[in-house]
Amino acid sequence: MNDPKALLVLEAALLCASAPMPMSELKKLFDDESLADHEVREVLESLQISWNDRGMVLVELASGWRFQSRESMQVYLQRLSIERAPKYSRAVMETLAIIAWRQPVTRGDIEDIRGVTVSSQIIKTLEERGWVEVIGHRDGPGRPGLLGTTRQFLDDLGLRALDELPALGSLEIGEALGSLNIEGEPAADMAAANIKQDETELVITGTHTDAADSPAEPIIFATDDQFGQVNPESK
Repeated sequence: MNDPKALLVLEAALLCASAPMPMSELKKLFDDESLADHEVREVLESLQISWNDRGMVLVELASGWRFQSRESMQVYLQRLSIERAPKYSRAVMETLAIIAWRQPVTRGDIEDIRGVTVSSQIIKTLEERGWVEVIGHRDGPGRPGLLGTTRQFLDDLGLRALDELPALGSLEIGEALGSLNIEGEPAADMAAANIKQDETELVITGTHTDAADSPAEPIIFATDDQFGQVNPESK
């Protein structure tokens, strides 16, 4: 499909969209309902190439296609932000890492791995952020909810699917969480140093004390401004 008008239509729609656009929505832009996915994809790939030397890039994510600023532009765009970035505690980020790399997991699984009780507020924080959701229930007493990550989590990481997550135990875990714009203590220190694969099970190394996870003196991680203020969480 080599249609200059189709390229302009897709470009305009994607630039005006407030969220990633799935293929089904992109196809609605054209009268020809029989338009094949591969034909639209060809135009999207041409559009990607045409933006190669610009400050924006067209990417495919878990929930669709969107334009976003290049990483090299972030240092400049941050100067326009006047809001304070929200902050998450170490407990919240460790819980997110466990869910992401070990899903589906129950709250009990997370407590076994971290060695401390996981408060409902931590799970609620991740659910409200749109990164975590209940995707089923485990057979057994009480049928505990199974937690997994969402399409929003993949979108925020710039990924299309879970199989694009870095291998468990690799230093790239820190880089992956770092793409969520987590600041403060390096994400690599938290994720790569504290999470490892011990043959058959995920292990969180180190000692977790009340002081380490307390709201009074939390280990802080910050995400980018657009997500609003979130108070530090205790364990």
